[in-house]
Amino acid sequence: MKTERSLTVTWKDPVAAFESAKALPVLEWMRGIIEGRLPAPPIARLLGFRLVEVGPGLAVFEITPGEQHYNPIGAVHGGVAMTLLDSAMGLCVHTMLPVGAGYTTLESKVNMVRPVTTATGALRATGKVVHMGGRTATSEGRFEDAAGKLYAHGTSTCMVFPAKP
Repeated sequence: MKTERSLTVTWKDPVAAFESAKALPVLEWMRGIIEGRLPAPPIARLLGFRLVEVGPGLAVFEITPGEQHYNPIGAVHGGVAMTLLDSAMGLCVHTMLPVGAGYTTLESKVNMVRPVTTATGALRATGKVVHMGGRTATSEGRFEDAAGKLYAHGTSTCMVFPAKP
């Protein structure tokens, strides 16, 4: 019985993708990723998650956990949930910014409430803006299965960078 597995990951040049899309309104840019007109970022390709919904103050990512996400104790590593929640909680803030403005995560807090395994099935990380200020924004996120069962939840504070004149 063969026990070794392999995974091949390919992606597009992230700098070229960013440069070609950064003049677009954020929602248009993100919808281009959802529709496949623009490339997903390499981290999404590496971990196997995808953006499935975006709107003003909202971002939803989806993943189906696989063996490649496992930690040494036989469950999906908590960093997978943290990465998807960070992505959703950050992108929902990004959707509220004008063209040319930016953000970065200043702080994130994630609570894992139950283990994730390959038997869990598809999971969705949903981020929603709680407060949008001129210099900081806060958001919250939920990591749930198709039935709405909660696996993790979190909050994030983002630093906002105004568009350059």
